[in-house]
Amino acid sequence: MPKPLIALDWGTTRARAFLISGTGEVLERRIADRGIQSVPAGGYPEAFAELAGDFRETAPDAAIVLAGMVGSRNGWIEARYVPCPASPAEIAANAIKAAIDAATTATILPGLSCDDGAFDVMRGEETLIVGLGLSDGIACLPGTHSKWAEIRQGRITRFASFMTGEIYGLLRNDSILARLAEAPSDADAVDGATRGRAAAGRPGGLLNTAFAARTEVLAGRMPGGAVGPYLSALLVGQEIAGAEALFGKGQTIHLVADGALAESYGAGLQARGHAIQLISPEAAFVAGVRRLAADLPA
Repeated sequence: MPKPLIALDWGTTRARAFLISGTGEVLERRIADRGIQSVPAGGYPEAFAELAGDFRETAPDAAIVLAGMVGSRNGWIEARYVPCPASPAEIAANAIKAAIDAATTATILPGLSCDDGAFDVMRGEETLIVGLGLSDGIACLPGTHSKWAEIRQGRITRFASFMTGEIYGLLRNDSILARLAEAPSDADAVDGATRGRAAAGRPGGLLNTAFAARTEVLAGRMPGGAVGPYLSALLVGQEIAGAEALFGKGQTIHLVADGALAESYGAGLQARGHAIQLISPEAAFVAGVRRLAADLPA
């Protein structure tokens, strides 16, 4: 029978810890603002104990697998990127070990790199993509730096990153567009999102259509509360259009998201004619880390 698993999705600002049974049930979960930027040099064993030390008491025989920025050069120990195309077995084969204490080691999963005209990297998202269990397909993982990935014959063949979330923050909060922006009402949110999706399909591109977030308010044709929703929907639409240029149109998109991101990307994808298969990030992570743990060298 498979062993239980202690798995951490350990990012830059946050860490998500899971105790997973041998059959895949999440027995306990914990989310903390204890990302790698909060951990001092040499402090990872202590940080792990804070995050999941009690999981070890519950399941002393559990394997320990860590994914995400914990394996970056700024993390615990660098697990070098595996170049695409890469299968789950190839990802697992490049995992490295880190000592938690004299008797216990953790496995740190590597990230992926892609050189498809421009060099790109991901770290952590590959585990969620593996969790989709796709033989062939296209995955979208929204976020501050969204990832789109192509899977062929069970291997992640290539991917692309989009700075959508970060650019939204800059435009909404730190550009001239912010000066007329207001907190949105429910009606503003619907109006702005509708306008933003329509604008994403107009000629002129992002640099032209983004400026309308200001001029439409100046003209009295859009309320200030619609500025943020307009920009969000516009940027999501532009991201989807960019991904279509790379990976093709009209495909079913496996969307790894929940909450507001699932709603926003779902609406944007449907507006451009895509069918969607939705899975939560937690479900994808749990499935992916279990698959990779099963492929780890003995």
